[in-house]
Amino acid sequence: MALEQKLSLKLSQKLVMTPSLQQAIKLLQMTRMELETLLTQELVENPVLEEPELSDEETPREEEAAPEPQTNGDEVIDHGESMENIDLDAYFGDYWEGSGQSSMMEERDEPPIENSLRREPDLYDHLLWQLHMAEVTSRQREIAELIIGNLNPDGFLVATPEEIREMGEGEDRDYTIEEVEEALAIVRGFDPPGIACVDLRESLLLQMDIREIPQDALARRMIYEAWDLFLRRQFPAVAKKLGVELPVLEEEVELIRTLETHPGRRFSTDRPHYIEPDVFVRRVGDEYVIQLNDDGLPRLRVSRAYRRMLQTMRSEGRQNEAQQFIKDKIRSAVWLIKSLDQRQRTIYKVASSIVRQQREFLDRGIEHLRPMVLRDVAEDIGMHESTVSRVVSNKYIHTQRGLFPMKFFFHSGIDREYGDNISSLTVKRKIEQLIQAEDPKRPLSDSELMRILNREGIQIARRTVAKYRDELSIPSSTDRKQIF
Repeated sequence: MALEQKLSLKLSQKLVMTPSLQQAIKLLQMTRMELETLLTQELVENPVLEEPELSDEETPREEEAAPEPQTNGDEVIDHGESMENIDLDAYFGDYWEGSGQSSMMEERDEPPIENSLRREPDLYDHLLWQLHMAEVTSRQREIAELIIGNLNPDGFLVATPEEIREMGEGEDRDYTIEEVEEALAIVRGFDPPGIACVDLRESLLLQMDIREIPQDALARRMIYEAWDLFLRRQFPAVAKKLGVELPVLEEEVELIRTLETHPGRRFSTDRPHYIEPDVFVRRVGDEYVIQLNDDGLPRLRVSRAYRRMLQTMRSEGRQNEAQQFIKDKIRSAVWLIKSLDQRQRTIYKVASSIVRQQREFLDRGIEHLRPMVLRDVAEDIGMHESTVSRVVSNKYIHTQRGLFPMKFFFHSGIDREYGDNISSLTVKRKIEQLIQAEDPKRPLSDSELMRILNREGIQIARRTVAKYRDELSIPSSTDRKQIF
């Protein structure tokens, strides 16, 4: 069979991601902070974009976004008037401020800005400060710095003495195990107590040493001889193994509870992250009003000066790189303005659908939160599920019930013997309330919680109860049990 080459035509349909569509998708899933950063950057990079002054008259978005406004071709730019509108003092003031003459005439009483910046010291700063204040040799200081550098944020040592010794081999330093142990003892004597230990057990014992608790104390024996039982809170078994009565053990357990389980926690540099909502839902009478939060976002428009400049070039018949540059920048600006407008419209539609479908929650609380998935909102507003997913990603909505991520309203439902399905969040709330009301000495097991919920008509399995309890960060009934 002979092979031959030939040309053929074929019709096919496929989805093409145009640059404008890619930009719209990118803007849609951005947070407010990311969007504000992007718009500020675009204002700097695209000279055609500008923010209207407060004194400017509002013009329709369509007029401002028009890339090629119509003109009669007779409009002439008055360059003399344009020069009069330029603030030359302010323009050259930027140059004068950067010159040496300004620094000679200006007196600065305030300290440099770099001297006013500060941050809270973390665990490593605190330990290094103590190390530099301690009377140690340079070799001990080198090893101690390696030890401090191998502590996790909780203050536990994540490297063995042998590994620390090997760290000096590549730098032509032959550390010995004895030197490493000596430096380790120096670091463990620093504040906070219990630092630089391998595990929690060793840290608790070190803290007891610092408190000068006797070696034969019952608390020490509990950690030495019954550590596994103590971790599982099996206090009757601990008392039996140590040969003491259960009431005698109570005081020693309280002593251990006063010790720090995370020695470095006090120097944590984690700070609260403040959330700014994307949507406000306010109740006005019997209705809920949705308001998009665009506070702080720059309002963009296409510069009139560049539009007039492009008109002049066209009327004069000039075709050069400058004209092409302005056309490209105007096209990019129009795409951005339209994509931004589309983003706001889409967020508004999704928020409106959420409010309509979760009206009972807004009126009466979390017990009336109904199950809802992305498909429900997508079908309601006539969009694809992926679009709704991008809208609710990393965005927050403020209601009279509190501040919630938009994803909070999307969750599965649990079957009930009567009535509509119940939200999984409502079931979690019921489990949490049942555990809060339980007898601490006889906590409810997962099976007992399942039977209580089944009696209320909620069809749920024991493993589902255990999964919800874990998601709520609630320990098992064995760990919740209080002996004393």
